[in-house]
Amino acid sequence: MRVLQFFKTYYPDSYGGTEQVIFQLSQAISAIGVETDVLALSRNPARGPASIGNHRTHYAKRDFEIASTSVSFAAIGNFRRLAEDADIVNYHYPWPYMDVVHFIARAGKPTVLTFHSDIIRQKRLRVIYRPLEKIFFNSVDAIVATSPNYAATSPILQVYRDKLRVIPIGIDERQYPEVSLERRSYWRQRFGERFFLFVGMLRYYKGLHILLEAIRGAEYDVLIMGAGPIERELRAQAEHLKADNVHFLGALPDEDKIALLDLAAGAVFPSHLRAEAFGIFLLEAAMFAKPLISSEIGTGTSYINVDRETGIVIQPGDPSALRRAMDYIWTHPDEATRLGKNARSRYENLFTAQAMAKAYLSLYRSVLAKRHVDAHGKLRVWSKIIGQDH
Repeated sequence: MRVLQFFKTYYPDSYGGTEQVIFQLSQAISAIGVETDVLALSRNPARGPASIGNHRTHYAKRDFEIASTSVSFAAIGNFRRLAEDADIVNYHYPWPYMDVVHFIARAGKPTVLTFHSDIIRQKRLRVIYRPLEKIFFNSVDAIVATSPNYAATSPILQVYRDKLRVIPIGIDERQYPEVSLERRSYWRQRFGERFFLFVGMLRYYKGLHILLEAIRGAEYDVLIMGAGPIERELRAQAEHLKADNVHFLGALPDEDKIALLDLAAGAVFPSHLRAEAFGIFLLEAAMFAKPLISSEIGTGTSYINVDRETGIVIQPGDPSALRRAMDYIWTHPDEATRLGKNARSRYENLFTAQAMAKAYLSLYRSVLAKRHVDAHGKLRVWSKIIGQDH
């Protein structure tokens, strides 16, 4: 079986959550015998096809962007060529231009749509996009929600329940690098062995402005690893609040992230809007047996983090509640250890890349089988019609 994954960005241009899901999925299904290609847009497509891990990557030149939607004219031909050799096309939503490519290229292959998030911010433009979106959703063979929480709370997924399958995102700890003693020692000397850690893109929906309000005067440090469009704004807020216990680390390699996770007392993830559909960092922290703090926003964050079982879940947008949760983890180390162990067990039971790969492989096979049955059914109908005509 050969699968084509299609999304607007991918490694090494971008390291966001969706890109990481595509990477983990591609690695895991390739490991069980599924040939995998990834097609993405890039400002530097001249690098040509390349190998990342055990799968192939292809890049089409990104021509321009409108309302956060990347557009590439070359992607249509690239997609048509790659889809011709594929048995299944796996789209990753949201990306409106992907719908356009789907219909113009007319590949005719069985299709799976992985639904990462509702469209939250572009509400007015979504009114214009909605008719195309509806046709696109009707045309795909199957839709994947990444958590039962999101499947139950997304208005658009409720419309397509007959096509819906829940497959949680999984990660493979073997894909993470070993941490050198030098890097571990470096971070220990800078921040000690107890602090709270956030890792992620610095975006509007991450709730970091709430975190900065929450930790004024706290006795512990909070490390913020990542970069993004609101970094300058957050730094200015921290300076205004005189929050000298907040440390902005910028974007760092995985080795540093793992060293920091190893040393952290807990993971804090204050995302307060539904644009945060899952929360890969929460999953990574669970893998490292850390107690988790997150907000109840009706998405996958509360599928990873179960209140009082793997950590603490608070109401979104509440700095006081966030501070109480962090204080509790800080002052109850035995309970924090228990929560962290439970988080690790939940990771092992639900969120491994191997489990995700097996679920996708089962879905791919069922979609192919249904297409085969449907095609033979149509042939039988036409045979009867032709027979009757003769």
